[in-house]
Amino acid sequence: MIRYSAKRLARSMLTLFIIITVVFSLLRLMPLEGYFQNYEKMNDAQIQNGLRQLGLLDPLPVQLMNFYKQVLHGDLGVSNIYRMNVPITQIVAEKAPVSMMMGGMALCISLLLGLPMGAAMARGKGKWFDKIGTGFVVLVQAVPSAVYYLVIQLYGTQIPGFPLPMLFRMDNPLSWILPTFSLAIGNIAYYAMWLRRFMVDESNKDYVMLARAKGVSSKKIMSGHVFRNAFVPLVQYLPTSFLITLMGSIYVESLYSVPGMGGLLVDVIQRQDNTVVQALVLIYAAISILGLLIGDILMAVVDPRISLNKKEGAR
Repeated sequence: MIRYSAKRLARSMLTLFIIITVVFSLLRLMPLEGYFQNYEKMNDAQIQNGLRQLGLLDPLPVQLMNFYKQVLHGDLGVSNIYRMNVPITQIVAEKAPVSMMMGGMALCISLLLGLPMGAAMARGKGKWFDKIGTGFVVLVQAVPSAVYYLVIQLYGTQIPGFPLPMLFRMDNPLSWILPTFSLAIGNIAYYAMWLRRFMVDESNKDYVMLARAKGVSSKKIMSGHVFRNAFVPLVQYLPTSFLITLMGSIYVESLYSVPGMGGLLVDVIQRQDNTVVQALVLIYAAISILGLLIGDILMAVVDPRISLNKKEGAR
């Protein structure tokens, strides 16, 4: 297990290094305006002095090495435009809790609705609930998320007798409903679709037919065997879904003016604050890769068919 985890960790670190190096290098090709708040009012001497203080006149390998040294010491740099001279770690510390709270609630809703929905669709394959559920999944998967986010906002704020707020406010619980549901709806469809598919596949296997021949009830087979085995493949996706959902959605947070991590990325890109952009890319890349790493390890833990022996291979 330790060898398997170490191998996956090494691959993840290499992937993260490549992503950050590429993004860092590309950002150095961006206009210099992203490093100065009053660029249009500065003369050439001031610009060159500012670039020297930021270390941007050093060769690219030196800049990259200095960046990684700062990251290893927990320093992501300071904002040059979004919030002048404020440490990026402080900005993230203020924004992340909001996204984590909303993302956590959205994930709970996704699991509480998506898994039972998928299981019910599998049990009633071909029946009315399965058809309705399949229609919902196809609709969510086929329609661009930006479209149904707008539909949710439009009709959610016009409910007769109980209109919900359009803009988010921390002190108003009702303003959490629409953005949280918007974050959850995609995962609801995902969990329902894949759990149904895996349960249908499991129900056609030999051990299920043998259990039925022995007189085991269909309810016990589905809950005690089919559901448990069908849930194993979803384990790999859960950590990534959990971490990404916790960090918020770029579009949803911007749509409802949620002061979280998602809206922050949009703001700093629009304002061309290159230092904050590269820090947020590092954070999101690390979260995504960490989710995949944990998912791989969990798959190996819950599924005995996955070998952890080096001679037999990781899979």
